[in-house]
Amino acid sequence: MLIPFLIMLREGLEAALIVGIIATYLHQTQRQAWMPAVWTGIFLAVALALLVGAGLQFASAEFPQRQQELFEAVVGLLAVGMLTWMVLWMRRAAAGMKRDLTSALDHAFSGRSHTWALIGMVFLAVAREGLESIFFLLAVFQQSTSSAAPLGALLGIAVAVIAGLAIYRGSLRLPLGHFFRATGVFILLVAAGLLAGSVRALHEAGLWNHAQQVVFDLSNVLPLDTPLGSLFAGIFGYQPAPTLSEVVAYLGYLLIALWLLRPRRETHTAATAGSQG
Repeated sequence: MLIPFLIMLREGLEAALIVGIIATYLHQTQRQAWMPAVWTGIFLAVALALLVGAGLQFASAEFPQRQQELFEAVVGLLAVGMLTWMVLWMRRAAAGMKRDLTSALDHAFSGRSHTWALIGMVFLAVAREGLESIFFLLAVFQQSTSSAAPLGALLGIAVAVIAGLAIYRGSLRLPLGHFFRATGVFILLVAAGLLAGSVRALHEAGLWNHAQQVVFDLSNVLPLDTPLGSLFAGIFGYQPAPTLSEVVAYLGYLLIALWLLRPRRETHTAATAGSQG
């Protein structure tokens, strides 16, 4: 329940921030009459995400066992890629998001098809977050047996909508930079577990049979049927007896992802050298 809640909260806040910036810009430029186009874009994006999610879920139910394992692996790999891209994109784009969006809106209103341009902007922004969420939730639901996961996802969306409205109205000031950095690290840990689970699913589908020796076995110390073992499995993809390929995938992904997410130190060497020259 915790993972879907946090992921959907973060995804929802990202979408709410983008829509909030667009709505604020329209209000400040006396273009409130274009708000129906914003809502149209949101509706179309949500409909697309739900349609894709339902289609994938129904299709996977018809697969034989081996194909289901392969489908689980593919969805898990897509979720890992999308989650990683989401974290890194927000880290790079957060600072200039408002400037870029307002510039794009100015460009949209400089043409003739204002309505379609605005609908397209909102649709693409929200659809991206929605499709990322769909693939993530499919991966989580397939690798977790918890019946509370859908409830957590719905709660995350609800809190994100409320927080987005509060931010838009100016009644809430969240330290969004700290929030996205903290949740970014958490999401990378979740993605590492999904990647290890995808490697396991590829093996069960008969497509990956390398490095299958068990690295360690904690079945007697922390079995999966205990509350703590179940919690770790649901959040971090914990397995009491992981294979070498799963451990390498988990740790290798974390090392690379955390290196990409590392804080970049701003130096003034170039500026100093320029002033001295």
